[in-house]
Amino acid sequence: MPNEEFVFEGSMGQLSGRLSLPDRPVTHSALFAHCFTCSKDIPAAKRITSALAARGIAVLSFDFTGLGHSDGEFENTNFSSNVEDLLAAAKALEERVAPASLLVGHSLGGAAVIAAAPKLNSVKAVVTIGAPSNPEHLKKLFSDAVPEIGAQGFAEVDLGGRPFKITQQFVDDISTANLHGALLKLDAALLIMHSPVDAIVDVSNAADIFSAALHPKSYVSLDDADHMLSRVSDAEYASSVITAWASRYLPGAPSGSDQSSPDGDVMVSEVSPDGFAQDVLVAGVHQMKADEPEDVGGTNSGPTPYQFLAAGLGACTAMTIRLYARRKKIPLDHVSVSVRHDKRHAVECENCETSESKIDHFQRDIRLHGDLTEEQIASILTIADKCPVHRTLEQRSHIGTTRVD
Repeated sequence: MPNEEFVFEGSMGQLSGRLSLPDRPVTHSALFAHCFTCSKDIPAAKRITSALAARGIAVLSFDFTGLGHSDGEFENTNFSSNVEDLLAAAKALEERVAPASLLVGHSLGGAAVIAAAPKLNSVKAVVTIGAPSNPEHLKKLFSDAVPEIGAQGFAEVDLGGRPFKITQQFVDDISTANLHGALLKLDAALLIMHSPVDAIVDVSNAADIFSAALHPKSYVSLDDADHMLSRVSDAEYASSVITAWASRYLPGAPSGSDQSSPDGDVMVSEVSPDGFAQDVLVAGVHQMKADEPEDVGGTNSGPTPYQFLAAGLGACTAMTIRLYARRKKIPLDHVSVSVRHDKRHAVECENCETSESKIDHFQRDIRLHGDLTEEQIASILTIADKCPVHRTLEQRSHIGTTRVD
């Protein structure tokens, strides 16, 4: 997925961002806000932005002031400045690509996108992941230092193994921030994602946000995930749910005249250079994953390429049989097809060229249900061999390759 460095002016200086662009025309744009004291480079953020970009959505993720590669001092920031950074990011994104249609926020970033959304007329959908229902929840992370902060105006605290200076103005700001009013003004669909075993932000916060929000609103449990979605499977699950849910409110580009093939283009983009996982987008509408098994270095997050090929053969076979039965008025109640793929020596296959080379073998098992005669069954099995994908696999194909800038 093409990424480019994206630097823009924030509330207290320049902010460092990463703009993830689709390998196809942009349909919408989105902002991703990271968790408290984190950065745009946490693995979960990268996977979610990659999945959205594969869906045709340009995504800007950035480091808040004083964090990551952004300018400014963390001790001078607060929740209000985070919201201002988000609004600045939305302005920069609009000037570079398109107005933000989707906001995604993790932890405190989730609270920030709720606060910012009512100020952005272009936003159609908002997603929170492990978000607190009130920014004052952060005080629990440094509760032991609150008396010291009150006495001398600041204290250095340990957050996630790193030292941060928390000031009184930060405490005052999160104490006065209230998301209830923003939720009542939210003119966008809301998806709340939270783990019931989140040890940083209790799941009761999700219930509070859901209760205060207006419809349309949805809640998805992240089951046994930790707060950071540190497991690949949890981050993959969150990204797949977000993209599927957002498609209802951010429709993709219609397939048809803008596509280079009758059925629409199939776009495949790798999730990360570290593995084999791929985002697959068909005709700008249907999104899937492709991967390899764990024993060959993959994460098993989706079917293998050969499994996709077998699925195409199975689906085409079932469709062809149904079309034939419908046209011939055959009482076929149900058809199912299972397909297995392996390699075989050419000499093992009938009607194959005799050589020592191996060829691809697809074993197709067809199950037919209904009050069928032997003659009808025979005709159905005959027509199965005439399905377009079957004929394509048996014939030679031409593959043209062009490098695209």
